[in-house]
Amino acid sequence: MASCKPSSTTVDTKAKPSASTGSPADDPSLYRSLAGALNKCLFMHDPRQEHMNALKRVIRYIQGTIDLGLHLYPSSVTSLTSYTDADWGGCPDTRRSTSGYCVFLGDNLLSWSSKRKPTLSRSSVEAEYRGVANVVSESCWIRNLLLELLCPVSKATLVYCDNVSAIYLSGNPVQHQRTKHIEMDIHFVRKKVAKGHVRVLHVPSRYQIADIFTK
Repeated sequence: MASCKPSSTTVDTKAKPSASTGSPADDPSLYRSLAGALNKCLFMHDPRQEHMNALKRVIRYIQGTIDLGLHLYPSSVTSLTSYTDADWGGCPDTRRSTSGYCVFLGDNLLSWSSKRKPTLSRSSVEAEYRGVANVVSESCWIRNLLLELLCPVSKATLVYCDNVSAIYLSGNPVQHQRTKHIEMDIHFVRKKVAKGHVRVLHVPSRYQIADIFTK
């Protein structure tokens, strides 16, 4: 595919590939090789031609953006800013949710992740809040790393989420019957908020840059 036509996007956001739809891939070994090279790990057991086509679209995107890269610039700003987002039951086979986040030090992107949850989320609030807990954990690790490097972060890490109910849970001490099963995540985030290490704030969905990690 060295001379393939470039694609402007990596995926079709409206498509939801399933593990069992469509015909089997013509060359499963090639699919696994390409998926591994792209750090993907989906549908490796029994790949379908639909999955191969999606993988080729990623390669076409890389073909058109091969000159782009991740640049880190010198900056005196040491504040951490994070964005987190999650879908709800997005997997058509298991109905598990996918969440993702990105963490910035000043204007520099330091860390990012996109993962499917190992367990089901029974509400969109639960899916979003588990995503908040994940990025708070990552942000705290980065804060500790910067402290070891003698570059402590004095201000609270700003965590932006577009789910109002999840933001409410991060600072409200009232327990709810419907959130008892995620109390460990709730108490973890509230502790960091109470210590002034983290502030969970709302961001409108149109400005939610972590949305791409849920696709």
